[in-house]
Amino acid sequence: MILFSDPTPHVETLGVTAPRGFRAAGVRAGLKSAGRDVALVVNDGPHPVSAAVLTSNRVFAAPVRWMKEIAEATHTVAVINSGGANAATGKPGYEDARATAEHAATLLGCAPQEVAVCSTGLIGERLPMEKLLAGVSNAAARLSTGGGAEAAEAICTTDTVTKQAGIAGPYTIGGMAKGAGMLAPGLATMICVITTDAVLSAAQAQEALEAAVAASFNRIDSDGAMSTNDTVLLLASGASGVAGEDFVANLTAVAQSLARQLIADAEGASHDVLIRVSGARSQEAGLAVARAVSRSNLLKAAIFGNDPNWGRVISQVGTVPADVAPFEADALDVYFNGVQVCRAGGVGEDRGLVDLAAEREVTIDIDLHAGGEVVELWTNDLTHDYVHENSAYST
Repeated sequence: MILFSDPTPHVETLGVTAPRGFRAAGVRAGLKSAGRDVALVVNDGPHPVSAAVLTSNRVFAAPVRWMKEIAEATHTVAVINSGGANAATGKPGYEDARATAEHAATLLGCAPQEVAVCSTGLIGERLPMEKLLAGVSNAAARLSTGGGAEAAEAICTTDTVTKQAGIAGPYTIGGMAKGAGMLAPGLATMICVITTDAVLSAAQAQEALEAAVAASFNRIDSDGAMSTNDTVLLLASGASGVAGEDFVANLTAVAQSLARQLIADAEGASHDVLIRVSGARSQEAGLAVARAVSRSNLLKAAIFGNDPNWGRVISQVGTVPADVAPFEADALDVYFNGVQVCRAGGVGEDRGLVDLAAEREVTIDIDLHAGGEVVELWTNDLTHDYVHENSAYST
């Protein structure tokens, strides 16, 4: 497992058109009250390959159903809209997703099965199809090798900034993601498109994407709420002519950068929190502990109040069943930003030595002393602004 804290290749702010063989566009179609809301990404490469990882939520949106049905096809086009999730919309919503693919396919001269469709926004509302299809037409007319930034803007909902990341070299990787709330696995609540001009087989692309997602988007947990629409796409053009040496490590670095950007933009958050569980019997054990701690509203509220309340950490550790994560309660150690505030299940250093207000990032280290595995997961604090955003929201 590649950890967030592992040394990584240099990641830059590179969008989806940084790799050779890609065009993109982002336009305003009126699906949202303001801003761009329809994005199009096209793979023009000589050796197109695609891979996808989708939400594990059993209640999944119409575009996810479409993606499941065309899973065996090579996707050369991605249509993404914000301003409406097209989730819980029944058969009409599915027909809308398929019609979107068919419309894009007609415009771009490909088969509908080659068109990946992604939507993000409020659940339970059908999309205004006349506006959406007009937006797709407009985006198709504006496609360019410089359209990555526009596309990254068009996929945003409650995001306050766009998220882009990539690595340049013999082959290039570029990516964009959206997400600011409902960040919980499987995946987070997010849409992500990553492109590369590396030469990959379909099997290599799928294996690499699954490994990267496991070490990035499945290691963030903002609020324990899983989306109906989560989709991560990898599109490879092969235009560099270079085989993807070290591709998994490079793809993971890009995905981790995007995942960190999602947490940094989490709705209302004032702290980004790294939970590192060491001494675990297994990866599964460590992850279960990290998730339990990350989902404590008591702890998250304490961190918002700049209180390194280690009691709220160990009480959450104790909720994990013994058969999932074995440990002894009187062996637990907890550190906040390097200060051991809990030693052997009891009081450690004065927690007044920890100044959480001094910086945005907080690291909580939990040592179970039950094995040799280490797991890292990012979360954030719980603030008044999160409650406001999710009670006075709009698309």
